[in-house]
Amino acid sequence: MQNENTAATGVAPTGRADRINSLDVMRGISLLGILLMNIVGFGLYNAYMDPTINGGSEGWNLNAWLATSLFFEGTMRAMFSMLFGIGIILFTSKTNVGNSSEVVDLFFRRLWWLFLFGIIHCYLLLWNGEILYAYAIIGMFAFSFRHMEPKKLIIIAALLISCGVLWEVSDYRGDVALNKAAMEAEAKKAKGLTLTKEDSTSMTTWEEKLKKNKPGPEKIKEEIDAQHQDYISIVMHKVPENQWMQTTFIYRYDFFDVLAMMLLGMALFRLQILTLGRSNRFYLLMILIGYTIGLSVNYWEASTLISTQFDMLSFGKSFQTYHIGRLGMVFGHIGVIMLFIRSGWLLFLQRSLAAVGQMALTNYISHTIICNIFFLGFDYFGMLQRYELYYLVFGIWLFQLIVSPIWLKYYYFGPLEWVWRCLTYWKRQPFVKSRGSHHYGWDK
Repeated sequence: MQNENTAATGVAPTGRADRINSLDVMRGISLLGILLMNIVGFGLYNAYMDPTINGGSEGWNLNAWLATSLFFEGTMRAMFSMLFGIGIILFTSKTNVGNSSEVVDLFFRRLWWLFLFGIIHCYLLLWNGEILYAYAIIGMFAFSFRHMEPKKLIIIAALLISCGVLWEVSDYRGDVALNKAAMEAEAKKAKGLTLTKEDSTSMTTWEEKLKKNKPGPEKIKEEIDAQHQDYISIVMHKVPENQWMQTTFIYRYDFFDVLAMMLLGMALFRLQILTLGRSNRFYLLMILIGYTIGLSVNYWEASTLISTQFDMLSFGKSFQTYHIGRLGMVFGHIGVIMLFIRSGWLLFLQRSLAAVGQMALTNYISHTIICNIFFLGFDYFGMLQRYELYYLVFGIWLFQLIVSPIWLKYYYFGPLEWVWRCLTYWKRQPFVKSRGSHHYGWDK
């Protein structure tokens, strides 16, 4: 259903009947899956990749790290980025646009508000791992590719991913060279030989790198204690890290990653892969090939880290193949999701997942609010074992799977989606459904 008032101006928000259910279900799965990874950042200090720092690295804790590393690391984020790329096509190709420049204005206004939401989410809601800010910036680049044919989109995405891989290879070789120089300098120092300026620099640089990536007990305690202060103190403490995440990090890591996934999502959408337009055999091949490559690479990476007891150099070594493994898993996951939707199994779950996906912004921000109340408000930050974090994850999943379809039975949008639409169209959008129009918006 479209808002008649806004329809008269030439553009309007996407109506419930116009939604593509496979994309909503995929978005819901991606959103819930992202929390599997983000929960570590919410609840532990610097333990996202390295379980030896905080939260435990043996027994169930190691199993939790291994399971998420094998199946979910980077994959949910990749699918979410693909869906954002698809959203660019859908938003800018509305059939009721009277003036093409009007929808372009709306699209960039939409991104500017997302940009602001990202800043608030990061600095005031205290989630430095948030992705809205990056989507707003990178979405402006992806916009220019929205009319490109799938083959070209895939080629450009491959080039972007290759740039990311080459950068990781370069970083790893640099770390290996630095480590070698530092060890040689240490050996000279132990023998009482005179150190050159380069020797001293190598030792100092390597030591600083170790302290940052492998903090000692005092540093870990200091950071955990800082998260147990009052709200304003936590806000100020996190400012330097937030600034780094929304400047250096976005251009070093997010740009190649997110833009590539957005373009790949556009390509897969145009090829009808994400809208159930391919055969069961096609999706089965995606699963077979994707998981064979993905699990093989991810298992090698995990084994490398475990066998070296999560040595710092081993991380750089495993990062070289990171994009290969995650892409394989992404294609495998997509194949499973498409076959799950087509099967018609567990329709109640599919409806709930679609509702979670339709309220993605609200549910995403809700993750942050709930986790901050639990970990910062009740001082559980850094206090739980890694595997214990997932009790909260499953609780949030259950809550959102139940509440989201109930909410959409009575309201057209999630609360934050409604605010975003009002700000984008600069006009109040319908929110509460009239009696008799209550439905889940599910098209079988």
